[in-house]
Amino acid sequence: MESVYLDHAATTPLHPDVFTAMLPYYKEVFGNPSSLHRYGQLAKIALDQSREKVAKCLGATPGEIIFTGGGTESDNLALVGVMEAFGQGHLITSQIEHHAILHTCDYLAGRGFEITYLPVGKNGKVDPEDLRQAIRPDTRLISIMFGNNETGIKQPIYELGNIAREHGVYFHTDGVQAVGLESFQLNELPIDLMSLSAHKINGPKGVGALYIAKGVKIASHIHGGSQEKKKRAGTENVPGIVGLAKALEIVTANKESLWGKYLCFKSIMVETWKKDGLNFTVNNIEEDCLPHILNVSFPNVKRETLLMNLDLQGIAASGGSACTAGSLQPSHVLQAMGLEEDCVDSAIRFSFGFGNTDEEIQQAAEKIARIVQRLNK
Repeated sequence: MESVYLDHAATTPLHPDVFTAMLPYYKEVFGNPSSLHRYGQLAKIALDQSREKVAKCLGATPGEIIFTGGGTESDNLALVGVMEAFGQGHLITSQIEHHAILHTCDYLAGRGFEITYLPVGKNGKVDPEDLRQAIRPDTRLISIMFGNNETGIKQPIYELGNIAREHGVYFHTDGVQAVGLESFQLNELPIDLMSLSAHKINGPKGVGALYIAKGVKIASHIHGGSQEKKKRAGTENVPGIVGLAKALEIVTANKESLWGKYLCFKSIMVETWKKDGLNFTVNNIEEDCLPHILNVSFPNVKRETLLMNLDLQGIAASGGSACTAGSLQPSHVLQAMGLEEDCVDSAIRFSFGFGNTDEEIQQAAEKIARIVQRLNK
Protein backbone atom coordinates (compact mmCIF):
# COMPACT_ATOMS: atom_id res chain seq x y z
CA MET A 1 0.00 0.00 0.00
CA GLU A 2 1.20 3.49 -0.78
CA SER A 3 1.30 6.01 2.05
CA VAL A 4 -2.05 7.30 3.28
CA TYR A 5 -2.59 10.69 4.89
CA LEU A 6 -5.00 10.57 7.84
CA ASP A 7 -4.11 13.84 9.54
CA HIS A 8 -6.39 16.31 7.77
CA ALA A 9 -7.33 17.98 11.06
CA ALA A 10 -3.72 19.19 11.23
CA THR A 11 -3.58 20.45 7.65
CA THR A 12 -4.94 19.51 4.24
CA PRO A 13 -3.47 19.22 0.74
CA LEU A 14 -4.14 22.14 -1.56
CA HIS A 15 -7.07 21.44 -3.86
CA PRO A 16 -5.99 21.56 -7.55
CA ASP A 17 -8.79 24.02 -8.39
CA VAL A 18 -7.62 26.29 -5.55
CA PHE A 19 -4.07 26.22 -6.89
CA THR A 20 -5.34 27.13 -10.36
CA ALA A 21 -7.43 30.01 -8.98
CA MET A 22 -4.46 31.45 -7.08
CA LEU A 23 -1.85 31.34 -9.86
CA PRO A 24 -2.82 34.54 -11.75
CA TYR A 25 -2.45 36.58 -8.55
CA TYR A 26 1.18 35.56 -8.19
CA LYS A 27 2.05 36.39 -11.80
CA GLU A 28 -0.23 38.74 -13.74
CA VAL A 29 -2.42 40.43 -11.10
CA PHE A 30 0.30 41.13 -8.55
CA GLY A 31 -0.56 44.70 -7.56
CA ASN A 32 -1.11 46.08 -4.08
CA PRO A 33 -4.90 46.36 -3.61
CA SER A 34 -4.41 49.71 -1.87
CA SER A 35 -2.76 51.23 -4.95
CA LEU A 36 -4.84 53.48 -7.19
CA HIS A 37 -3.34 52.41 -10.52
CA ARG A 38 -4.66 49.60 -12.71
CA TYR A 39 -2.46 46.91 -11.19
CA GLY A 40 -3.70 47.74 -7.72
CA GLN A 41 -7.33 48.06 -8.72
CA LEU A 42 -7.34 44.64 -10.40
CA ALA A 43 -6.02 43.17 -7.16
CA LYS A 44 -8.67 45.08 -5.20
CA ILE A 45 -11.40 43.65 -7.41
CA ALA A 46 -10.14 40.14 -6.59
CA LEU A 47 -10.03 41.01 -2.90
CA ASP A 48 -13.58 42.39 -2.92
CA GLN A 49 -14.92 39.43 -4.89
CA SER A 50 -13.26 36.99 -2.50
CA ARG A 51 -14.76 38.77 0.50
CA GLU A 52 -18.21 38.52 -1.12
CA LYS A 53 -17.72 34.79 -1.79
CA VAL A 54 -16.64 34.06 1.78
CA ALA A 55 -19.54 36.08 3.17
CA LYS A 56 -22.04 34.27 0.94
CA CYS A 57 -20.76 30.85 2.04
CA LEU A 58 -21.05 31.79 5.71
CA GLY A 59 -24.34 33.67 5.60
CA ALA A 60 -22.74 37.01 6.42
CA THR A 61 -22.24 40.37 4.70
CA PRO A 62 -18.90 41.29 3.08
CA GLY A 63 -18.33 44.05 5.63
CA GLU A 64 -18.39 41.45 8.41
CA ILE A 65 -15.40 39.50 7.03
CA ILE A 66 -11.85 40.43 8.07
CA PHE A 67 -8.98 38.54 6.44
CA THR A 68 -6.11 37.42 8.68
CA GLY A 69 -2.98 35.29 8.60
CA GLY A 70 -4.81 32.16 9.82
CA GLY A 71 -6.96 30.64 12.55
CA THR A 72 -4.57 31.51 15.36
CA GLU A 73 -4.48 35.17 14.38
CA SER A 74 -8.26 35.22 14.05
CA ASP A 75 -8.60 33.83 17.58
CA ASN A 76 -6.14 36.41 18.88
CA LEU A 77 -7.96 39.26 17.14
CA ALA A 78 -11.30 38.11 18.54
CA LEU A 79 -10.19 37.73 22.15
CA VAL A 80 -7.63 40.50 22.49
CA GLY A 81 -9.58 42.86 20.23
CA VAL A 82 -12.81 42.59 22.20
CA MET A 83 -11.24 42.65 25.67
CA GLU A 84 -8.96 45.59 24.89
CA ALA A 85 -11.88 47.47 23.35
CA PHE A 86 -13.55 47.35 26.77
CA GLY A 87 -10.29 47.93 28.65
CA GLN A 88 -11.20 45.66 31.53
CA GLY A 89 -13.52 42.81 32.39
CA HIS A 90 -14.12 39.07 32.43
CA LEU A 91 -13.81 36.42 29.71
CA ILE A 92 -15.27 32.90 29.75
CA THR A 93 -13.85 29.99 27.76
CA SER A 94 -13.57 26.21 28.20
CA GLN A 95 -10.84 23.84 29.33
CA ILE A 96 -10.73 22.05 25.96
CA GLU A 97 -10.04 24.98 23.64
CA HIS A 98 -7.24 25.03 21.09
CA HIS A 99 -4.02 26.54 22.43
CA ALA A 100 -4.61 29.55 20.18
CA ILE A 101 -7.39 30.39 22.63
CA LEU A 102 -5.85 29.11 25.86
CA HIS A 103 -2.51 30.86 25.40
CA THR A 104 -4.24 34.07 24.37
CA CYS A 105 -6.23 33.84 27.61
CA ASP A 106 -2.92 33.46 29.48
CA TYR A 107 -1.74 36.65 27.81
CA LEU A 108 -4.94 38.50 28.74
CA ALA A 109 -4.71 37.26 32.34
CA GLY A 110 -1.23 38.76 32.48
CA ARG A 111 -2.76 42.06 31.36
CA GLY A 112 -5.20 42.04 34.27
CA PHE A 113 -8.28 40.53 32.64
CA GLU A 114 -10.10 37.79 34.56
CA ILE A 115 -10.63 34.41 32.89
CA THR A 116 -13.02 31.57 33.75
CA TYR A 117 -12.36 28.12 32.27
CA LEU A 118 -15.51 26.01 32.10
CA PRO A 119 -15.19 22.24 32.58
CA VAL A 120 -16.67 19.62 30.26
CA GLY A 121 -18.42 16.37 31.07
CA LYS A 122 -17.39 12.89 29.97
CA ASN A 123 -19.23 13.63 26.74
CA GLY A 124 -16.72 16.41 26.05
CA LYS A 125 -19.34 19.16 26.18
CA VAL A 126 -19.79 22.33 28.16
CA ASP A 127 -22.93 22.31 30.30
CA PRO A 128 -25.00 25.38 29.35
CA GLU A 129 -26.00 25.80 33.00
CA ASP A 130 -22.31 26.10 33.94
CA LEU A 131 -22.02 28.94 31.46
CA ARG A 132 -25.12 30.64 32.82
CA GLN A 133 -23.73 30.47 36.36
CA ALA A 134 -20.30 31.79 35.28
CA ILE A 135 -21.55 35.00 33.65
CA ARG A 136 -20.91 38.14 35.71
CA PRO A 137 -21.93 41.78 35.28
CA ASP A 138 -18.45 42.51 33.89
CA THR A 139 -18.33 39.53 31.48
CA ARG A 140 -17.42 40.91 28.06
CA LEU A 141 -16.80 37.83 25.91
CA ILE A 142 -17.52 34.09 25.81
CA SER A 143 -15.35 31.93 23.55
CA ILE A 144 -16.35 28.28 23.03
CA MET A 145 -15.15 26.28 20.01
CA PHE A 146 -17.69 24.83 17.57
CA GLY A 147 -16.02 21.43 17.17
CA ASN A 148 -12.94 20.19 19.01
CA ASN A 149 -9.78 19.73 16.99
CA GLU A 150 -8.76 16.53 18.84
CA THR A 151 -12.07 14.74 19.27
CA GLY A 152 -14.37 16.48 16.80
CA ILE A 153 -17.03 16.70 19.53
CA LYS A 154 -19.41 19.57 18.84
CA GLN A 155 -20.45 22.00 21.53
CA PRO A 156 -24.08 23.13 21.98
CA ILE A 157 -23.20 26.40 20.26
CA TYR A 158 -26.75 27.58 19.64
CA GLU A 159 -27.77 27.15 23.26
CA LEU A 160 -24.54 28.69 24.57
CA GLY A 161 -24.82 31.59 22.14
CA ASN A 162 -28.39 32.29 23.16
CA ILE A 163 -27.35 32.42 26.82
CA ALA A 164 -24.72 34.99 25.87
CA ARG A 165 -27.34 37.01 24.00
CA GLU A 166 -29.68 36.95 27.01
CA HIS A 167 -26.93 38.57 29.09
CA GLY A 168 -25.71 41.00 26.43
CA VAL A 169 -22.31 39.31 26.15
CA TYR A 170 -20.40 38.83 22.89
CA PHE A 171 -20.06 35.20 21.78
CA HIS A 172 -17.05 33.95 19.80
CA THR A 173 -16.55 30.47 18.40
CA ASP A 174 -13.45 28.87 16.90
CA GLY A 175 -14.94 27.33 13.77
CA VAL A 176 -11.67 26.16 12.22
CA GLN A 177 -12.57 22.44 12.19
CA ALA A 178 -16.30 22.92 11.57
CA VAL A 179 -16.26 25.27 8.58
CA GLY A 180 -16.92 23.37 5.38
CA LEU A 181 -18.82 20.57 7.12
CA GLU A 182 -21.39 22.44 9.20
CA SER A 183 -24.04 24.57 7.51
CA PHE A 184 -23.49 28.18 8.59
CA GLN A 185 -25.91 31.06 8.22
CA LEU A 186 -24.16 33.32 10.68
CA ASN A 187 -26.62 36.18 10.36
CA GLU A 188 -29.30 33.85 11.77
CA LEU A 189 -27.21 32.46 14.65
CA PRO A 190 -26.31 33.81 18.13
CA ILE A 191 -22.66 34.14 17.10
CA ASP A 192 -20.89 37.51 17.13
CA LEU A 193 -17.43 36.37 16.04
CA MET A 194 -16.12 33.22 14.33
CA SER A 195 -12.60 32.18 13.31
CA LEU A 196 -11.70 30.09 10.27
CA SER A 197 -8.56 28.96 8.49
CA ALA A 198 -7.88 28.18 4.81
CA HIS A 199 -5.43 25.32 5.22
CA LYS A 200 -8.00 23.17 7.07
CA ILE A 201 -10.29 23.14 4.01
CA ASN A 202 -7.77 22.44 1.21
CA GLY A 203 -6.78 26.07 0.89
CA PRO A 204 -3.32 27.66 1.31
CA LYS A 205 -1.49 28.08 4.59
CA GLY A 206 -0.99 31.52 6.09
CA VAL A 207 -4.47 32.91 5.50
CA GLY A 208 -7.71 32.88 7.48
CA ALA A 209 -10.66 35.07 8.33
CA LEU A 210 -12.64 36.39 11.26
CA TYR A 211 -16.36 37.01 11.07
CA ILE A 212 -17.22 40.08 13.13
CA ALA A 213 -20.94 40.81 13.28
CA LYS A 214 -22.00 44.36 12.56
CA GLY A 215 -21.85 46.54 15.67
CA VAL A 216 -19.39 44.40 17.63
CA LYS A 217 -16.93 46.54 19.59
CA ILE A 218 -13.39 45.41 18.80
CA ALA A 219 -9.96 47.08 18.92
CA SER A 220 -7.36 47.03 16.14
CA HIS A 221 -5.05 44.04 16.15
CA ILE A 222 -2.10 44.99 13.93
CA HIS A 223 -1.34 48.68 13.65
CA GLY A 224 -0.27 50.43 10.48
CA GLY A 225 -2.36 51.13 7.40
CA SER A 226 -6.13 51.22 7.08
CA GLN A 227 -6.58 47.75 5.56
CA GLU A 228 -9.37 45.41 6.70
CA LYS A 229 -11.50 48.20 8.18
CA LYS A 230 -8.50 49.30 10.26
CA LYS A 231 -8.71 46.05 12.22
CA ARG A 232 -5.72 44.30 10.65
CA ALA A 233 -3.11 46.54 9.04
CA GLY A 234 -0.79 45.30 6.31
CA THR A 235 -0.98 44.60 2.58
CA GLU A 236 -3.52 41.82 2.03
CA ASN A 237 -2.36 38.41 0.86
CA VAL A 238 -4.42 38.50 -2.32
CA PRO A 239 -3.40 35.07 -3.74
CA GLY A 240 -4.04 33.44 -0.38
CA ILE A 241 -7.38 35.18 0.05
CA VAL A 242 -8.45 34.12 -3.44
CA GLY A 243 -7.46 30.58 -2.45
CA LEU A 244 -9.43 30.76 0.79
CA ALA A 245 -12.55 31.90 -1.05
CA LYS A 246 -12.24 29.19 -3.69
CA ALA A 247 -11.60 26.46 -1.09
CA LEU A 248 -14.61 27.57 0.95
CA GLU A 249 -16.82 27.56 -2.16
CA ILE A 250 -15.74 24.00 -2.98
CA VAL A 251 -16.29 22.51 0.48
CA THR A 252 -19.56 24.39 0.96
CA ALA A 253 -20.92 22.97 -2.29
CA ASN A 254 -19.92 19.42 -1.29
CA LYS A 255 -20.44 19.38 2.49
CA GLU A 256 -23.38 16.96 2.47
CA SER A 257 -21.56 14.33 0.39
CA LEU A 258 -18.37 14.83 2.42
CA TRP A 259 -20.27 14.31 5.68
CA GLY A 260 -21.56 10.93 4.52
CA LYS A 261 -18.23 9.93 3.03
CA TYR A 262 -16.31 10.60 6.24
CA LEU A 263 -18.86 8.78 8.38
CA CYS A 264 -18.38 5.80 6.07
CA PHE A 265 -14.61 5.99 6.63
CA LYS A 266 -15.16 5.94 10.40
CA SER A 267 -17.41 2.92 10.08
CA ILE A 268 -14.87 1.04 7.94
CA MET A 269 -12.12 1.52 10.51
CA VAL A 270 -14.22 0.71 13.58
CA GLU A 271 -15.88 -2.35 12.02
CA THR A 272 -12.54 -3.67 10.77
CA TRP A 273 -11.02 -3.41 14.24
CA LYS A 274 -14.05 -5.08 15.82
CA LYS A 275 -13.84 -7.92 13.31
CA ASP A 276 -10.15 -8.40 14.14
CA GLY A 277 -10.93 -8.51 17.87
CA LEU A 278 -8.87 -5.40 18.60
CA ASN A 279 -9.01 -3.86 22.07
CA PHE A 280 -9.86 -0.17 21.52
CA THR A 281 -12.10 2.64 22.76
CA VAL A 282 -13.65 5.37 20.61
CA ASN A 283 -13.37 8.70 22.44
CA ASN A 284 -15.99 10.67 20.53
CA ILE A 285 -19.74 10.30 20.10
CA GLU A 286 -20.68 9.90 16.46
CA GLU A 287 -24.01 11.72 16.55
CA ASP A 288 -22.49 14.77 18.26
CA CYS A 289 -19.19 14.82 16.41
CA LEU A 290 -17.72 16.28 13.26
CA PRO A 291 -17.51 13.39 10.78
CA HIS A 292 -13.87 13.69 9.74
CA ILE A 293 -12.27 13.07 13.15
CA LEU A 294 -11.93 9.66 14.81
CA ASN A 295 -10.22 9.74 18.21
CA VAL A 296 -9.49 6.26 19.50
CA SER A 297 -7.43 4.72 22.32
CA PHE A 298 -5.58 1.40 22.14
CA PRO A 299 -4.98 0.38 25.78
CA ASN A 300 -1.45 -0.75 26.70
CA VAL A 301 0.01 0.80 23.53
CA LYS A 302 1.90 4.05 23.99
CA ARG A 303 0.88 6.87 21.66
CA GLU A 304 4.43 7.76 20.53
CA THR A 305 5.31 4.12 19.82
CA LEU A 306 2.18 3.58 17.77
CA LEU A 307 2.60 6.81 15.80
CA MET A 308 6.19 5.87 14.94
CA ASN A 309 5.15 2.42 13.76
CA LEU A 310 2.28 3.85 11.74
CA ASP A 311 4.63 6.29 10.03
CA LEU A 312 7.06 3.48 9.20
CA GLN A 313 4.16 1.72 7.47
CA GLY A 314 3.16 4.85 5.53
CA ILE A 315 0.21 5.93 7.68
CA ALA A 316 0.14 9.57 8.82
CA ALA A 317 -1.91 10.21 11.96
CA SER A 318 -1.42 12.23 15.14
CA GLY A 319 -1.77 12.15 18.89
CA GLY A 320 -3.85 15.33 18.93
CA SER A 321 -3.30 18.96 18.02
CA ALA A 322 -0.47 19.59 15.57
CA CYS A 323 0.51 22.61 17.67
CA THR A 324 1.58 20.29 20.50
CA ALA A 325 2.87 17.39 18.40
CA GLY A 326 6.38 17.73 19.82
CA SER A 327 5.19 17.71 23.42
CA LEU A 328 5.16 14.66 25.68
CA GLN A 329 2.37 16.21 27.76
CA PRO A 330 -0.94 14.27 27.73
CA SER A 331 -3.92 15.72 25.91
CA HIS A 332 -5.56 18.46 27.97
CA VAL A 333 -8.79 17.74 26.08
CA LEU A 334 -9.00 14.06 27.02
CA GLN A 335 -7.93 14.83 30.57
CA ALA A 336 -10.69 17.41 30.89
CA MET A 337 -13.15 14.73 29.75
CA GLY A 338 -12.04 12.56 32.67
CA LEU A 339 -10.60 9.69 30.61
CA GLU A 340 -8.41 7.12 32.38
CA GLU A 341 -4.66 7.70 32.19
CA ASP A 342 -4.04 4.67 29.97
CA CYS A 343 -6.76 5.83 27.61
CA VAL A 344 -5.25 9.32 27.40
CA ASP A 345 -1.72 7.99 26.88
CA SER A 346 -2.77 5.69 24.03
CA ALA A 347 -5.11 8.03 22.15
CA ILE A 348 -4.63 8.55 18.41
CA ARG A 349 -6.47 10.96 16.13
CA PHE A 350 -7.27 9.82 12.60
CA SER A 351 -8.77 12.58 10.45
CA PHE A 352 -10.08 12.20 6.91
CA GLY A 353 -10.21 14.52 3.95
CA PHE A 354 -9.78 15.23 0.26
CA GLY A 355 -8.11 12.36 -1.62
CA ASN A 356 -8.97 9.56 0.82
CA THR A 357 -10.82 6.56 -0.65
CA ASP A 358 -12.76 3.61 0.77
CA GLU A 359 -10.08 1.23 -0.47
CA GLU A 360 -7.15 2.95 1.20
CA ILE A 361 -9.10 3.45 4.43
CA GLN A 362 -9.85 -0.30 4.47
CA GLN A 363 -6.19 -1.14 3.83
CA ALA A 364 -5.04 1.34 6.47
CA ALA A 365 -7.49 -0.08 9.04
CA GLU A 366 -6.18 -3.59 8.45
CA LYS A 367 -2.58 -2.46 8.72
CA ILE A 368 -3.32 -0.51 11.92
CA ALA A 369 -4.89 -3.65 13.42
CA ARG A 370 -1.77 -5.72 12.66
CA ILE A 371 0.51 -3.07 14.13
CA VAL A 372 -1.53 -2.78 17.35
CA GLN A 373 -1.69 -6.57 17.71
CA ARG A 374 2.07 -6.84 17.29
CA LEU A 375 2.74 -4.06 19.82
CA ASN A 376 0.37 -5.71 22.32
CA LYS A 377 2.42 -8.89 22.12
